[in-house]
Amino acid sequence: MAPRDEVLTAEQVSERLAALEGWRGDASTVTKDFEVDYDTAIEIVAEIGKAAVELEHRPDIDIRWDRLRVSMTTHTAGDVVTELDFLLIARIEEIAGPYGVR
Repeated sequence: MAPRDEVLTAEQVSERLAALEGWRGDASTVTKDFEVDYDTAIEIVAEIGKAAVELEHRPDIDIRWDRLRVSMTTHTAGDVVTELDFLLIARIEEIAGPYGVR
């Protein structure tokens, strides 16, 4: 089964999010706000974009002057959280780490 087809229950999402710093959500979407300046956010988003293309997944991204928000749901599975969302979360955390943001 492909990660985008592995729909997670609300309980599974809650358990997985509890192990991740700053991520929140439910069975329909997961979100994290990174406290980061605008210029750094642009650099991070460029890298997230590459990871999203590789995984064939498209997060919603919002950049403000002091914050970067990333939100995800798997539209192709009916706007629910799937294993694919957590694969991209892992990549985003790898990307953000070297910038010193969590």
